[in-house]
Amino acid sequence: MKRLAGLSALAVVISSTSGCGWLWGDQGYFRDRGNDYLEANQAPAMQVPPDLTLSKRLDPLLPIPRNVADDTDKLNFEVPRPLPLQVAAAASDYSLQRTGTGSWILAQKTPAEVWPVAHQFFEDNGFRIADDHPQTGEFSTTWQRFDELSAGMADRLRSSASSADGQARVHVRIEPGVQRNTSEIYVSSVERPAGSTADTAFPARSANTGLDSVLVDQMLANMTREAEKGGSVSLLAARDFDAPSRVSLVEDGNGSLVLNVGSDIDRAWSSVGRALDKGQWRVEDINRSLGLYYINLAEKADTPDNKPGFFGRLFGHEASKEEIEARAQRYQVRLSKVGDSVQVTVEKNINTLAPADIARRVLSVIQDNLG
Repeated sequence: MKRLAGLSALAVVISSTSGCGWLWGDQGYFRDRGNDYLEANQAPAMQVPPDLTLSKRLDPLLPIPRNVADDTDKLNFEVPRPLPLQVAAAASDYSLQRTGTGSWILAQKTPAEVWPVAHQFFEDNGFRIADDHPQTGEFSTTWQRFDELSAGMADRLRSSASSADGQARVHVRIEPGVQRNTSEIYVSSVERPAGSTADTAFPARSANTGLDSVLVDQMLANMTREAEKGGSVSLLAARDFDAPSRVSLVEDGNGSLVLNVGSDIDRAWSSVGRALDKGQWRVEDINRSLGLYYINLAEKADTPDNKPGFFGRLFGHEASKEEIEARAQRYQVRLSKVGDSVQVTVEKNINTLAPADIARRVLSVIQDNLG
């Protein structure tokens, strides 16, 4: 307390003193000492006694550089601000993945975002789309000669094709990735000799590694360039991607509400995830292997619109972990494969279904946001 009182008294004296030159002036206690080195005298170098032998040479610990400013310059010198650090470019949204059977592209984007970009790549290079199935994330091109494609693409494919005069068609498949909001893009192609009319089916896995590898490499380069440009891609072409063929909210035999989604489990997982992202609640966790989305109805969705601004963070009250836990309303949305469709249900936990009003509320939002 005595020390605090002494400091307070000193502060009063300083604040009430008229003319603070003794404190802040050129000769004051808190003066700028930035140019004091100009008044320094150079001392002679350290000398080693002649009767002493050193194991290593004695070098200055802090040598003075030779290109120092002229010692006659007595003007105030302001040290320039350091250059800003170069921010490393963010990792690409697209990367090449390889296995012993082929290669594919991993995209840090949802399938709905990747779909129009992949579609546009093939159209820009002269491919004609024959079959288009956005609900399943697939499209195929017609049989075409290489000279029907863009010049750059034609040259690259000829060098890897079994016959430069033959024909080829391509199948593209876009699947949800293992991690949320990622996609995997697979390309497979088939060839036939010139003049042939045989309609060769696409293999279950990439077989023509030559053409497939060229197409994947070119698509990766194109997508990376577009991402680096920062240009936006219209998602109008993606509005039907992953959209289930049919969606219905019904009651099962036990009277519990169930959302039937006419899709395979992968497409349903992707579309339900996007539907939840459009909702007003926070998705706290996911478990792809169990087909579970964990939601908290007491918290808003984790989106930029729901995050407080600077003054909101400054003057607002940020909830503590204890407050969040106290008001939490946690449920899980489960996807289960049943026949040719997927059933979506809402549970309190693995052993208890959610109340009927909660289930209807959540499933109705998912239904409205599908497609």
